[in-house]
Amino acid sequence: MSESELSGGAVRGKNRGKSAKARAERHEALANLLAAEIQSGALSPGQWLKQIDIEERHGAKRMDVRRALDRLVQKRLVVHLPNRGYHVFKPDGRLAQEIRAVRVILETSAVDGIVARAREEDIAQAMRLARHFEALLLNGTAIDLHDANIAFHEHLLGLCGNLELAALVKELRGRISSAVAGQWQKRSRIEQSNREHLAMVEALAARDTEALRRLVGEHIQQSAE
Repeated sequence: MSESELSGGAVRGKNRGKSAKARAERHEALANLLAAEIQSGALSPGQWLKQIDIEERHGAKRMDVRRALDRLVQKRLVVHLPNRGYHVFKPDGRLAQEIRAVRVILETSAVDGIVARAREEDIAQAMRLARHFEALLLNGTAIDLHDANIAFHEHLLGLCGNLELAALVKELRGRISSAVAGQWQKRSRIEQSNREHLAMVEALAARDTEALRRLVGEHIQQSAE
């Protein structure tokens, strides 16, 4: 084989590698968009997912949709039934309750680290994120509220310094949509979430560990109401 043929083969192999990486990134991006729709309640628990609808809504190709849905099956957000299709996973009440209980244990245990490590600029950012959620109360969509809520909690929990704990909580949170949790079903609950966010930031600013621990636990448990 000539030197030019070897060089050409290497280039083609490199291009195939880039193409495979681009496809994987495209599938993951679409999976993340669908996950946000599920977790916000825009796609309801138990709802059947028509691939043609997803293609049109997100301007995606059929193969990309299939790969994204398969990724969500792995994450246990979607169920695939052979010869029938895909539907949003619908957890029973027991599962939702148990996940909330685990989250209470993990997130309240992180409070000591959050208070100890939070700098003034971290607290200021937490307040900005809480105010952003508040600004969405009037006209924000369920997805807007979901994204703002996640941004606030991920920032707060990230201050604890334990990346594995934060990642585990994120995975647990993703297994229950806000629709199942009842989080965005009632206007009163959305407004209560806003008040709780602001109270948590105030407790953090005051370095009141016990108050913040209590508020975090109550916030998680009240999402079931």
